[in-house]
Amino acid sequence: MAAQAQVNKKKKTFIGLPAPLGYVPGLGRGATGFTTRSDIGPARDATDVSDDRHAPPVKRQKDDDDEVDLNEANFDEFAGYGGSICGKDPYDKDDEEADAIYDSIDKRMDEKRRERREKRLQIEIEKYRQERPKIQQQFSDLKRSLADVSVNEWMSLPEVGDARNKKQRNAKADKFTPMPDTFLAKAALSGESGTTIDAREQKFGGLNSPFPGAMTPGFSTPAADIDMKKIGQARNTLMDIKLTQVSDSVSGQTVVDPKGYLTDLQSMLPSHGGDINDVKKARLLLKSVRETNPKHPPAWIASARLEEVTGKLQAARNLIMKGCEECQKSEDVWLEAARLVPGDQAKAVITQGIRHLPDSVRLWIKAADLETELKAKKRVFRKALEQIPNSVRLWKATVELEEEEDARIMLSRAVECCPTSVELWVALARLETYENSRKVLNKARENIPTDRQIWITAAKLEEANGNTHMVEKIIERALSSLRANMVEINREQWIKDAEDCEKASSIFTCQAIARSVIGVGIEDEDRKHTWMEDADSCASHGAIECARAIYAHALTFFPSKKSIWLRAAYFEKNYGTRESLEALLQRAVAHCPKAEVLWLMGAKSKWLAGDVPAARSILSLAFQANPNSEEIWLAAVKLESENNEFERARRLLQKARSSAPTARVMMKSVKLEWCLGDMPRGKDLLDESVKHYPDFAKLWMMKGQIEEQRGRMDAARDAYTQGLKKCSTAIPMWILLSRLEENAGTLTKARSILEKARLKNPHCPELWLEAVRVENRAGLKNIAQTLMAKAMQECPGSGILWAEAIFMEGRPQRKTKSVDALKRCEHDPHVLLAVSKLFWSERKINKAREWFHRTVKIDPDSGDAWAYMYKFELAHGSEEQQEEVKKRCVNAEPHHGEHWCKISKNIENWRNKTDEILPMVAALLTVPT
Repeated sequence: MAAQAQVNKKKKTFIGLPAPLGYVPGLGRGATGFTTRSDIGPARDATDVSDDRHAPPVKRQKDDDDEVDLNEANFDEFAGYGGSICGKDPYDKDDEEADAIYDSIDKRMDEKRRERREKRLQIEIEKYRQERPKIQQQFSDLKRSLADVSVNEWMSLPEVGDARNKKQRNAKADKFTPMPDTFLAKAALSGESGTTIDAREQKFGGLNSPFPGAMTPGFSTPAADIDMKKIGQARNTLMDIKLTQVSDSVSGQTVVDPKGYLTDLQSMLPSHGGDINDVKKARLLLKSVRETNPKHPPAWIASARLEEVTGKLQAARNLIMKGCEECQKSEDVWLEAARLVPGDQAKAVITQGIRHLPDSVRLWIKAADLETELKAKKRVFRKALEQIPNSVRLWKATVELEEEEDARIMLSRAVECCPTSVELWVALARLETYENSRKVLNKARENIPTDRQIWITAAKLEEANGNTHMVEKIIERALSSLRANMVEINREQWIKDAEDCEKASSIFTCQAIARSVIGVGIEDEDRKHTWMEDADSCASHGAIECARAIYAHALTFFPSKKSIWLRAAYFEKNYGTRESLEALLQRAVAHCPKAEVLWLMGAKSKWLAGDVPAARSILSLAFQANPNSEEIWLAAVKLESENNEFERARRLLQKARSSAPTARVMMKSVKLEWCLGDMPRGKDLLDESVKHYPDFAKLWMMKGQIEEQRGRMDAARDAYTQGLKKCSTAIPMWILLSRLEENAGTLTKARSILEKARLKNPHCPELWLEAVRVENRAGLKNIAQTLMAKAMQECPGSGILWAEAIFMEGRPQRKTKSVDALKRCEHDPHVLLAVSKLFWSERKINKAREWFHRTVKIDPDSGDAWAYMYKFELAHGSEEQQEEVKKRCVNAEPHHGEHWCKISKNIENWRNKTDEILPMVAALLTVPT
């Protein structure tokens, strides 16, 4: 009993009991259930026939409480209601006996048909299995062959391994290629969508890239694979588009080629190789239009042109001739028929059309065009004039074919028939003699009192015959007569007529019109501004005399305005002669004696002409009008020094120092002595100057440079240091001190000087540029790149920094950097010069020349741009192009530029002119690579 109790104690209580609801074996220890093929049976299609191994689905038993549907729609005359109407009645023995009888009858009937039914079902199943066997039946022969496999053969089967090759199994480590910030920005934008377009992006396109060297903001990387080759091609295409857009915005020239545009339009014309279905639809539509309204000319013309385009010329001719029969009063149909039919038949067609439309000018002109002989053309036109004597177009076409004498006779008759045609009256006046022309024009004014061209022609006639005093009167009478006849005086039209008169060499008429109409419709307070705009507009159109007349008229109203005299003087300097400029300046200084610049322009004009005594006399008069004027003193000194009168220049400077001492006068005094080599005297003057003007930075810089020239580096360093204490904002002095330390070999001290300068002068691109160049000259490219990135952050809009950054990049990255630079500094001359050099380094000669021209056009005062352009033409241009560049440079008189100032401000070159400095600077430059 004890043993039995021990066994019962160890026996689990749940053995032999059913599992609880929701129980999954092994779930407590982490195992999960799974399903095998044996659980769900073999694979089969959805349309497969069941093999009775699975139980049929359980049918839902109806509840006893379900109501019986006694609707009439559920009643059948033979079978009665669809449901049981006695479903709610109690089930007794009679019902059970009746059901047993019915079941026995159903079984009996079913046994009679079972064998036949089962046989038919078996045949259908076999047929279906043959057509669509199960997966296990398809592999049954292979399964049977497994019985013959031995143990050794089974064990020798290889294990399933990794089918990938070595390259796929041992993948190399990922390689990451650094990309520019612009690429990341484009990748970020590829996954975004916007609803607005910025005006600047719409015009120029693109996205401002982050600053070089700065941390790139987090952009979303696109999920698709990136094709680096396509990105490179897209970058080149984008750069070409950007450069073309920038070039357009710089020069103001259009980028649309009219010839190419017309060629593109011609390529858009339909051809007979188009879609046949479209042609059939068009033909059917036009046929419907013709049948609906046969008197509609455009339908016939369109049908004929459709057939012509599709190559069926004869069908087109047939259609248009039928259209002529239907639309005999349409000149367009007759003209189209004449165009489509051959030449001989065209004459007959036009003749027939003229019979129906004898008053059609276009048909008569077409008939004359079809004639090949001049005599036949004249005959056609004369017949036309008999029919239509009041057609100005026919008279003009007829007169063009006649000789001068016959044309005059024809025009005499023409103005009788067409008395309101201004062109015919003017043409007749040109062919007549002077006396007869005056009579003709008088008659024309009587017939057409509201036209201004007749009056202008009369003024031209008087000028051509030497009666210039009559021109002004005629123009004044014209304005009075037109106003009396209620004609509005349009100033723009009259000024345009004045420009046309100048092109026709009628100068007095041009000037008279300008003087008479320039004040029409202008308020008193707007006169000066409006007249200056009119003068500039006329000058830009090439109407020099018209602009000169406007300036003269403006000066009569504003004789004391220095700005108008200056603009008129610059106009004469650019477009007039030396004599006209000097005459204008004499009048100018008489009205504005306190305007120093007018006196100086007059003196310079005389000096350039070689008339030094006249220049001195002008300056002496200027001294009387402007005593103690610094500009006039210095101009007189320059005049004497340029003509080797050094003692006179010294005396003038001594007088200036005593009567009008200024920092510039002292500086010019020191420079003169320095240039002449009298260093002790110059040193004394310099010491005196820095005592009186310690805050004038140029004096300290001159002192340091003189000490450097004498080889006294410590004295030069002291001069720069003392100068920087007084003038801490003098950027060139900081750079001079830094270069002094760099040349002395103390690179660390040069860096510290530049860093100190940047602290005292923040946001100064010149100091950042010098710091970058110091590192580049020392060969420390990495430090230079870091400094350039910091400089870009502090001065993002500096053109000199962007220009330097372009050539600090490798050749593949320069294009991208240049596009970024043009986005930031679109009109900066330093950036444009860098782009020009970039094209030169890539041997794109035409583009480089174009960008050099743009650079000097934006900043003609940049000597470096002229020097690079001259060196470029020396290498790739002709002699004419080289001389043209030199001539333009001399006219521009540049004074700025890093390399230019290095040569022009060298004491050894103090007497060299612009045409001598230009080749020296070009020789100093290196060809960009």
